[in-house]
Amino acid sequence: MAGPQRLYDGFFPGRSAIDSYGNGGFRFADMSHRGSILALPGGIHAWSAVTPADFTKEAFAAVFADPGPIETLLIGTGHDIAGLPQALRWRFRDRRIGIDLMQTGAAARTYNILLAENRAVAAALLAVD
Repeated sequence: MAGPQRLYDGFFPGRSAIDSYGNGGFRFADMSHRGSILALPGGIHAWSAVTPADFTKEAFAAVFADPGPIETLLIGTGHDIAGLPQALRWRFRDRRIGIDLMQTGAAARTYNILLAENRAVAAALLAVD
């Protein structure tokens, strides 16, 4: 039997719940991905961010470019809660995207709940071991 697939070219079209996280990656839609992900209305993308120090406007460019509505972006910051630079907070505010920073596990679980409620939610999740 074949093992789980990985994101094709760093992209999975459509929305999907996060089935599991840990061991440096995520499982969703009968696939697995090693590394961080962006779960957006337009699909799930591989994300180059590894630590909260990588939280720059460039790191979130796909969030701002996604054509789907995003009311809330859940940001999974790894094992510890971290903040965002003030300029980046203002950028989200100007785009009317609410942000909520929490540990990756909490962010993945919250994303699944809001997704099941058909809410306009997205998630930026740092991989954890």
